Parts: sequence; structure tokens; C-alpha cells
Amino acid sequence: MKQGRVWKYSDNIDTDVIIPARYLNTASHEELARHCMEDIDISFAKEVKDSDIIVAGENFGCGSSREHAPIAIKASGVSLVIAKSFARIFYRNAINIGLAILEHPYLSDETAKDDIIEYNLSTGVVKNITTGKEYTCNKFPKEIQNLINEGGLINYTRKKLIKIKSPN
Repeated sequence: MKQGRVWKYSDNIDTDVIIPARYLNTASHEELARHCMEDIDISFAKEVKDSDIIVAGENFGCGSSREHAPIAIKASGVSLVIAKSFARIFYRNAINIGLAILEHPYLSDETAKDDIIEYNLSTGVVKNITTGKEYTCNKFPKEIQNLINEGGLINYTRKKLIKIKSPN
């Protein structure tokens, strides 16, 4: 089980809000993290801590298909994003870069900023420690969990290729 403090956002948080376009000229993950969410929540980048959790409503990550958005979130230290739903391209980009995400239809309605959430990605169980409520989210298949645990598709593939080249 892992746990973190909640940053709460509404519906339709788009990639332009997650990382404004004016910062897309950098490849530095740390630089992206310094500007994550600044157009909607100026305190986020300054106060977010490792293991914090974003909880949001419907259609999180809508808008452009930029991979910078989940990279900025992950680089900021966020360990998990839970939303009612994700824009499909953000969903896939998050998995590809190893950002843990879960969907639940009403968890965000029953969660407030600064609540403490405990979660287990392998079981899909999420518990709001602050309220005492427990939720079961759809968990990813083991291979996708492994991909997320390895830090994304590139790291996952690299590890698989190394195993192929030097079998034990």
C-alpha cells in the first residue's frame, strides 16, 4: 500500500492547463514539473510533494495529445491520478511514461483537497484515510502494472530486451 495527499480538480482539465504551451520548448522533466498546473493552481508546483495524488472529475487530460502533460505530473512527484474518466490519448500517454492512473465513477465526489489516500495498484483498492471510505477501481492487467512499475514503456522494453540478450 502507498499513500499520498490529495490535490483536487474538476472536470475537463486539459493538457494546456496541466502544462501550458509556453513551456513545451523544453525536454527537461524538472522544468516541466516547475510549471505543472500553474494556470489553474499556482500553488501546485511549489507545494506538491512526492507521493501526492491528483483526484479529478471527468475527461482528465483532454485537449492536445502532448506527452508533456503526464510527464510534468509524474516529474512533479505525483504517484497516482484518479479520475472519473480520462481522455483516451492522455490515458495511453500516462501508461507509456509510467504514470499510475485509476478510474472511479464517484471517488472524486467524495474526496477533498488534502485528504490522505492509501492505494494498492495491484488490487485496485483505494482507501480515503481521512473519510474512512474504501473504493475498488478497475485494476490494470499484470503486464500493464509491470510497465508502470518499470517507469514506462521505454524502460519496460529495455529490460525485456536485456533479458532476451542475456537469458539466465
